[in-house]
Amino acid sequence: MKNPKILFLLVLGFFIQTAQSQRKMITPEFLQKGDTVGLIATARKIDLVNLQPAVKLLESWGLKVVVGKTIGKEDHQLAGPDWQRATDLQEMLDNPSIKAIWAAKGGYGTVRIVDRIDFTNFKKKPKWIVGFSDVTVLHSHINNMGIETLHAIVAVSAKTASPAAIESLRKSLFGEKLEYHIPHHEYNRNGKAKGEIVGGNLSVLYSILGSKSAIDYKGKILFIEDLDEYLYHIDRMMMNLKRNGYFDGVKAVVVGGMTEMNDNEILWGKDALQIIQDVLKDYKFPIIYNFPAGHTKDNRAMILGKTVSIDVNDTESVVKFE
Repeated sequence: MKNPKILFLLVLGFFIQTAQSQRKMITPEFLQKGDTVGLIATARKIDLVNLQPAVKLLESWGLKVVVGKTIGKEDHQLAGPDWQRATDLQEMLDNPSIKAIWAAKGGYGTVRIVDRIDFTNFKKKPKWIVGFSDVTVLHSHINNMGIETLHAIVAVSAKTASPAAIESLRKSLFGEKLEYHIPHHEYNRNGKAKGEIVGGNLSVLYSILGSKSAIDYKGKILFIEDLDEYLYHIDRMMMNLKRNGYFDGVKAVVVGGMTEMNDNEILWGKDALQIIQDVLKDYKFPIIYNFPAGHTKDNRAMILGKTVSIDVNDTESVVKFE
């Protein structure tokens, strides 16, 4: 190549991408009996009565519970005004006695407070951030700090989640091995891959594109799930990711629940999985469909930021967390 400046930039880009794909993530300390978990509402409102099953569950594991000041608060849909939800989260992040923070509920609202948070103390002493759906904002934002988080049921789901989902949460919090064997799906694309798993709710990932909370997916395994979206919205979000190059360099895609989708009077013509299959048809990486995570009772835990290996074959899909 004649232009040394272009050659330098290409080499620099290669080394940056390699470093990003091989970075060493920080794993928060796993829990032990006697540790304390904080329950907090960063988005939609909820009262303490609906969280009693979660409190009892944590106590049955030998853990203590601190109920956040946002539980029982109300500001229309939200669990109190932005300043109050941000203050509650900040206090739990800064409290050294709290070893994990479990989101009480999803909905919408975490993106309204994330930029108010000072993560200085959290980065010095990371703790587990637990939840899914709207909590994807925190998963992504914290991933950029090089810290792992836990994509799992929210606290209100403790009374309805499957035994397998609850057990996967316990295993994740206490540092036990996570390994999933998923039945074969006809849309799967076979293959093997290994890399850091990232992602979460597709609508939230789409909404934070271009912000400092967005993640570079190159060299990673991308997980997506969603709920209650119009099918053409799924197509629009997937096309946006494709056109902006977010699938370029992805090692694999894991598709969780695409639950309770909507359609227009004039039908879109494909369901959510078919839409995803169509958008990703020109890529070569392995794809797992119907992974048990997302807005379903069987919402299995995943440590985001953790290196995983996947093997997609004609019989099953195996996902192993290192």
